[in-house]
Amino acid sequence: MSGAVGSMVGMVVFYPFDTVRCRLQLDDSRKSKNTFKIIMDIAQEEGVWSLYRGIVPVLQSICASNFVYFYIYRALKSSASAQEKNKDLVLASLAGVVNVLLTTPLWMVNTRMKMSGVTHSYRYKGLIDGLLKVVKNEGLGTLWAGTLPSLMLVSNPAIHMAVYQAIKRRVPEKNLGAMYFFFISAIAKMVATVATYPLQLVQTKLRHGHSQYDLPPDAGTLQLFLYLLKRQGISGLYKGMEAKLWQTVLTTALMFMAYEKIASFVLAIMKGSKSK
Repeated sequence: MSGAVGSMVGMVVFYPFDTVRCRLQLDDSRKSKNTFKIIMDIAQEEGVWSLYRGIVPVLQSICASNFVYFYIYRALKSSASAQEKNKDLVLASLAGVVNVLLTTPLWMVNTRMKMSGVTHSYRYKGLIDGLLKVVKNEGLGTLWAGTLPSLMLVSNPAIHMAVYQAIKRRVPEKNLGAMYFFFISAIAKMVATVATYPLQLVQTKLRHGHSQYDLPPDAGTLQLFLYLLKRQGISGLYKGMEAKLWQTVLTTALMFMAYEKIASFVLAIMKGSKSK
């Protein structure tokens, strides 16, 4: 529950950065500008609330996704032997695989809702409506579009968790409180995002449906990756990364700060009630 609530707090605060990231990855007509300039442009052209388009289903999805992820991760860690407890990369990867297989349909619909009216005319009333319409019009398998890069992107939260736990074990808190968790999570997420961003770009395009006329509509992960590399070069694979770094680093840092504080607060209450 701490992971779910923490992720919702982080997403609400920094959601406009994710909107910009999606626009840069999917809307080729928009010029690459400074992230904050694009936020101002969108607010002026489409209204401030357009920066929060699709936030309700995103909050529903991120709540479910992080509940699953943290629940599985903590369950695996609590059942691991003493020698295995420090294998954060392996445990986080296993939790990530389960999370991807269960929640990919939610994120696929989310991507479409966020870009509704911008590059496609998808019209969904909500998350459930979107899921039902995709199944009806495009088939059940479409809900798992982008699953392969998503499974490969399990490395992102796995790298983040491994770096986070490594720093946490080696750097004492020194009474820094909440900001301690914020900064070490920000550092860990920055490492993970830079390492895996090209896959995140391909994943977004597969979920939304790419607009490349000379590629088949059912192009796979590797085919789309090589196409972008050939046509746009290395820089094309990192399109929108500035906005992604702002969004994902700050959101995850705030999420982990909230997660650690909520978890310690609840555990303290539970211990107090047990002692009574």
